[in-house]
Amino acid sequence: HVQLVESGGGSVQAGGSLRLSCAASGFTYSDYCMGWFRQAPGKEREGVAAIDSDGTTKYADSVKGRFTISEDFATSTILLLMDRLKPEDTAMYYCAAGSGANRDNWSKLSLYRYWGQGTQVTVS
Repeated sequence: HVQLVESGGGSVQAGGSLRLSCAASGFTYSDYCMGWFRQAPGKEREGVAAIDSDGTTKYADSVKGRFTISEDFATSTILLLMDRLKPEDTAMYYCAAGSGANRDNWSKLSLYRYWGQGTQVTVS
């Protein structure tokens, strides 16, 4: 039974930080490209960051230099550290796993098979 469970969202002032966690279970997530996506009200879901099965990381231009994606293999958790948050970062954040995704196509939603339920991030 595959599960991706996000946590760590909340409300923060602009310039602050949050750390999102995605607990993966039911599959060998190290064989997948793991991504973080977000969706703001009235907008399409977009890729934020991803980490490939070989550890290569990719970021959207809008978060490059502020967000860091990493993996904790001991706890099967994918982390997203978000620094210097901006109001435009406000969105529901989703964790996803895609066996067909890689460093070149990481932001393509259709390549991700498994999705979490999301965690809300609000920056004011």
